[in-house]
This record gives sequence, structure tokens and C-alpha cells, in this order.
Amino acid sequence: MNAPTFPDRDVRADFPGLVTKDGDPWHYLDTAATAQKPRQVIEAMTRALGEDYATVHRGVYSRSADMTLAYESARRRIATFIGGREDEIVFTRGATEAINLVAKTWGRANLKAGDRILLSQLEHHSNIVPWQMLAEEVGASIDVVPLTDDHQIDLDAAEAMLTQQHRIVAFAHVSNVLGGVLNASRAAAMAHKVGAKLLLDGCQAVPHMPVDVAALGCDFYVFSAHKLYGPTGIGALWARSEILLDMPAWEGGGAMIDRVTFEKTTYGHGPQRFEAGTPAITEAIAFAAAADYVREVGLVTMHEAESNLVVRLRRELTAMNDVTVYGPADSAGIVSFTIDDIHPHDLGTILDEANIAIRAGHHCAQPLMDYLGVPATARASFGLYSTDEDITALLEGIARTRRIFGKG
Repeated sequence: MNAPTFPDRDVRADFPGLVTKDGDPWHYLDTAATAQKPRQVIEAMTRALGEDYATVHRGVYSRSADMTLAYESARRRIATFIGGREDEIVFTRGATEAINLVAKTWGRANLKAGDRILLSQLEHHSNIVPWQMLAEEVGASIDVVPLTDDHQIDLDAAEAMLTQQHRIVAFAHVSNVLGGVLNASRAAAMAHKVGAKLLLDGCQAVPHMPVDVAALGCDFYVFSAHKLYGPTGIGALWARSEILLDMPAWEGGGAMIDRVTFEKTTYGHGPQRFEAGTPAITEAIAFAAAADYVREVGLVTMHEAESNLVVRLRRELTAMNDVTVYGPADSAGIVSFTIDDIHPHDLGTILDEANIAIRAGHHCAQPLMDYLGVPATARASFGLYSTDEDITALLEGIARTRRIFGKG
């Protein structure tokens, strides 16, 4: 199998999960759900769990001090990866917890009855439900931006909808279903013009393209490690330092405190205030190793390679009369489609027999499925290890499925 073209390395060789138990190639086309892990990340986590392991922020012995340095180094490297500062990065359990954190701290402190929240039609459930919960709690309202003809967030419509009552705008930087890339700088300018903050869900952006939060102009940025070739169970919230300093504490416990008495507790500052309890130490270290790996391979080169795969797959699928392809032509590593009279679940099951893994379902975006008028789509999503052979296998699998259903 031809590997993606990267200078001086066969990246597929770094990923032990890309073969079956029988040693055959596994055509993994579900990276948007979760990415496979390179051995560099696996080894970093293994070391952290083994010979390097100790607690952080508490021990006076040398290994604990070393682990604390490694943990805080991970924060610094993640901050650098997205163009932020280390005092602006909060480690969370993932992007979902990061959005909930913002809604339940900044949101509770800044929204009241009559205020408005602006979302888009294509948001992941994790960027809908926390805002619904907040709106119900404080008496705010939610407005939903429609999509353009090529299924991107309609920023012209958003600009017309924004009012002085809007306090927060929460958009996907890249859609997890359609792959469209938001003009984030314009969205930030529009939000700030009416005094609102902008939160970007960056889960599908950081694995595919360089991200610079300062250049984007957003106020909050969230993403998960496991979509960035890192471990599950950890992600990050970036928030502007002046905003983070004013956000109230969320969960109570050890590590997030300054001083505790039965009469009164005072809380720590910056990221510390939001990281109660023993943190995900080994996961943070592996998270940073994943960011280092992606930076070393090169995000620009990765994006170009994945874009070429998107172009080919969209061209091949569009040529089929019974296939509908969704999203913009320049989607970032994601192609969603349906085949007439074949449910995506049936397609996914048949493809699995040929060692081809795609995602089939509503992708945690049921409002978007309602908007598109379908119960589900099939989704092929690429990573830095994806190849033309993966697409060839997928197309052969689609042809076989059509024959099984009497369409070939």
C-alpha cells in the first residue's frame, strides 16, 4: 500500500492500529470519530504510566517534581500548538466538558433572562445541549443560523441575526459531518461588533490545519486529544486570559483551591481553578506527544494530502447517479454521502466485511440530519495515514453493496 507522501518518513508505519489481527491492511476511514495513535504517543504514555509515574503538584520527592514539570510542559506545548499561552489552557476530559465548563461558569455569570445565544444548524450535540441547559436555567433564548447552498454556516444570515442581546456565539470551526471550514475571523468580528463572545469547537480543525487562536480572534477554543492522534479522556479549553481570570470556579476539590476552612474557601487562579482533583497526568503527557508528532509531520502537508483525497472521493461519488454528496467541495478531510435505497448502516456493515471502516449514522448532529432531510449519512473521514488505496477499497466496497441491493 502506498503511504502518504511526507518527507523522509512512512507515516503508516508509525500506526500499529492500521492492520487487522490477521495482518491485513485495515482501511480506516473514521478518523473524524477518533484517530489512530502513533507509536510515539503510545510510548510516551507507557513511559508516563511506568518508570516516570508519580503524582503532580503535591509530592516533595524528585519523581513527583519531575512529573509535575512534565505535566506543565504538556500544557505549554498544547498552548503553543494553537498559538496561545500556557496560562490560558485548561485541561478537561474533552471538548464536551470544555464547552460545558464555559456554559456553566462564564455562561452562568454573564447570561440572564432575555439574553440570546447564537448557534448554527450543523453543530455537534456537544455544542447544542450545554447551551440549551444554560438557556433553560437563566431564561435565555437560542437562535439558529441556517446553512448556505453548499452546506456551510451562512455568515451573511448570522450577521443579520445578531443583536445586542446576543452574549455568546458558538460555532464549529470545521463541521464534523460536512467538513466545511468556518471563516472564523469574520465570525469573531461579527460577534464582537455586538458585544458577544465567540466559542469555536475545534475538534475537527486542529487535526487537519494550523490553528492560531490569536489570529482567529475567538474568545474560547475547545478540542479533544483523541481526534488529534492522542489518548481519550482528555482535551483542552483555551480562553483569553482576561476572561479566564474572571470565570468562577466550577468543580470543587483538591488542587483548585488556595485556602480551605470550614468558614470559607478561596480558589486558585488561572487554569488551576478549573482542574479539581488529581488530573489526567499520563493523558496530558501523551496529548502533548501527539501535538508534537503532528507538528513534526507538518499540518500544511497533511492538509494538502487529505484535500487531494477529498477531491478524488467526491469526484468518484458525484459520478454515481444514485449518490448524494453533502458539504462543500473543499471540505477538510470529511466526505458525507447517501446512496438511494441503501441505509448507511447497511453500507457500513457490508464494508466492514472487507476491512473498511466508515461511520454511519447521525454523527451526533440530529438537527443537521433533519435539515438535510435524511435519517443518517455515511461518512468517510481521512487522517494523515489515509491513502488512495483506502479510497479504492471504499469504492469497490460501495460497488459490491450496490450489487447486493440489486443496483449494480
